[in-house]
Amino acid sequence: MAVSNFPFTVPEASNERLKLVPFDPNKHCDTFFRLSSPHPEIYAHMPMIPPSSAAELKSWFHNESSTHILSFANPQSFAFAIIDKTRPPSPEDPEGELAGTVSFIRTSPVDLCTEIGFIVILPPYQRSHVASNTVGLALQIAFNSPGQGGIGLRRVHWSASTTNLASARLAERMGFEKVGMIPWHMRFVKGKLNGKIGNGRRVPPGSDPEDLWRDTLSFSLAWDQWESSARDITEKAMAR
Repeated sequence: MAVSNFPFTVPEASNERLKLVPFDPNKHCDTFFRLSSPHPEIYAHMPMIPPSSAAELKSWFHNESSTHILSFANPQSFAFAIIDKTRPPSPEDPEGELAGTVSFIRTSPVDLCTEIGFIVILPPYQRSHVASNTVGLALQIAFNSPGQGGIGLRRVHWSASTTNLASARLAERMGFEKVGMIPWHMRFVKGKLNGKIGNGRRVPPGSDPEDLWRDTLSFSLAWDQWESSARDITEKAMAR
């Protein structure tokens, strides 16, 4: 497994239902691709196009670009594999089954902040405990001090397409506060051909008629909110 350029030493996080471990392309990509490839709609709100093979998915992690969202070379990103411990042992993990992935992205060691992004709960594990426990454990890693099993950040961001209501609801359920909306935030080049979901508005003059655009809801959770109320909100959501 390639060495990540992420500037923090990231611990694993676990409870009785779930655990987050570093995503290992050699261990996790085949199963992730097998379960996700029949469902390209997973990527409908994301800028990337679904990979055509497990090998292409692996190449995302080994991409030499320091800006690719999942590349080990990107110092702003760190990807986790989500392991559902309520399921039987699997070839991917002796404690359960691979249920998806989640990442820290756009991380700043100077500003002590990150964004929870590229969260994919695989279809067999949706509408269960997996999403809330995944976000809860990621928040614990982010906000806990290194001595408490975390990396000691001070703010965590969350972005959701205005048409991705499930993502927005999950953020609010986990204690995030909506701070605004960014119009025309992302251009999905040839989005109509690639299964993307746009903002439902007429594209700007001169645009490619196959393009789509995404408006983005912006959510934030800071360390003082975490300590005063959001930690409790998160724990209650995880316990449901």
